[in-house]
Amino acid sequence: MRLAFSIIDWQASAPGLSNADDWLNWSRVSAAINAEQPLDKCRHLPMMMARRLNQGSRLAVDSGLALLRRQSVDAIVFTSRHGELERNLSILKALLENENISPTDFAMSVHNAAVGSLTITAKAPLVSTSIAAGMDSFQQGLIEAKALQTAGYRNILLVDFDGAIPDFYHPHVSAEMPRYPYAVALLLGDGDDMVCESRPQAKSHSSDSPQSLLFLQAFLAEKPNFSLPGERVDWTWERRDV
Repeated sequence: MRLAFSIIDWQASAPGLSNADDWLNWSRVSAAINAEQPLDKCRHLPMMMARRLNQGSRLAVDSGLALLRRQSVDAIVFTSRHGELERNLSILKALLENENISPTDFAMSVHNAAVGSLTITAKAPLVSTSIAAGMDSFQQGLIEAKALQTAGYRNILLVDFDGAIPDFYHPHVSAEMPRYPYAVALLLGDGDDMVCESRPQAKSHSSDSPQSLLFLQAFLAEKPNFSLPGERVDWTWERRDV
């Protein structure tokens, strides 16, 4: 499979990383993200909506709003490996203890709650979709973005995010998987500055870092070639705009 895009703009947020300079410095030193660092406050999200969202969704919507206000967007794709994990755990605990379920938790527990919150807040009735595909969620989102471009939508806003993983799940996920919330937003144009091909895995990978963070690090560091591990294939990228 071959994919090609131009990266028109980007926005990202994670503990200790908020503005462009923070992310550029992070990419150059290949440093790990310190989960103990504070999250930046939302700069574009109204307070009432921010209160309804969990940390990961809040970062995703705020990053999406930043790009929507800077750029022209034709369609939106949200990707998340875990989705509204915190809310779903809260609902399951309430059911277990025969307690009433929070109406907010119930309404915001579905996988497309974040992208719906973005379009509602932005008052932008754009075509949107939400995808979960395990560790390949980001790359599958890129496939969806290319399908939308093929259908005539030119500039696609892709936002990959996850929230904090609750302590209950820590024994069940790999040690390499981040527990902190993050969001990476890319505005994808129909160009060929960044070209990706899927290839059979040469060896198994132990890394469980989010593909979007690995992509952003390589992109900002202007690496001419890099590879992102997937569940069954590797996604090999070539940069042609440097």
